[in-house]
Amino acid sequence: MAKFNKWLGGGLGWAFLGPLGGLLGFALGAMLDGNDNGQGFQGQRGYGPTTKGDFLSSLIVLIAAVMKSDGRVLKSELDFVKQYFLQSFGQEASAEALLILKKVLDQNIPVEDISRQVGQYMDYSTRLQLIHLLFGISKADGLVSEQEQKTVERISYYMGIRTEDFHSIRALYSDNLESAYEALEINSAATDEEVKKAYRKMAVTYHPDKVAYLGDGIKNKANEKFQKLNEAYEKIKKSRGMN
Repeated sequence: MAKFNKWLGGGLGWAFLGPLGGLLGFALGAMLDGNDNGQGFQGQRGYGPTTKGDFLSSLIVLIAAVMKSDGRVLKSELDFVKQYFLQSFGQEASAEALLILKKVLDQNIPVEDISRQVGQYMDYSTRLQLIHLLFGISKADGLVSEQEQKTVERISYYMGIRTEDFHSIRALYSDNLESAYEALEINSAATDEEVKKAYRKMAVTYHPDKVAYLGDGIKNKANEKFQKLNEAYEKIKKSRGMN
């Protein structure tokens, strides 16, 4: 645990300056007791660019908030999270992040305060990726419950995500033509040229390269979101007979 303690602590930065750090610190206390040799979290760097540690810390707490929202924590959700952690952060970090998640699930989570903190210090493209992942977790059992959707929407609002961007990401998880238009932030009255223009705009917004600095694992997940956008565009093109 001490090795992971340094990995996470070295990357957290702004997380320890507010409610996110307080919540994680409480969850980690019992797990790290006796393993730090009095060193605590090392490498704390204050304000600065988002790092893997920032992203993972925020994700753990927000995942817990969504999983708790419908009053039950499903195995399918835990399996989804485990697989994502494994792909994005490696085996050791994944195993220990899951232990932290289980501790956080036992706590009361100040969703508004934590979401505001993430919105204040995390770049916009990374916040969009967080929302995408939260929808993926909520749909791990095949259905996004009303409570889960409201929680993700609340998180999105307090993180400062544009309403149109929230609706766009939400629409990526539906299969009908109307949702395809919403994913591109347009409606069916748009001209073919407007459809193409909207796709180009959203392709820039959702491009995986915007979160590439967080590592290949996170970039790969962002690529899944980008692929969903492409599928929405192809659905519209096919319905219109566009080239």
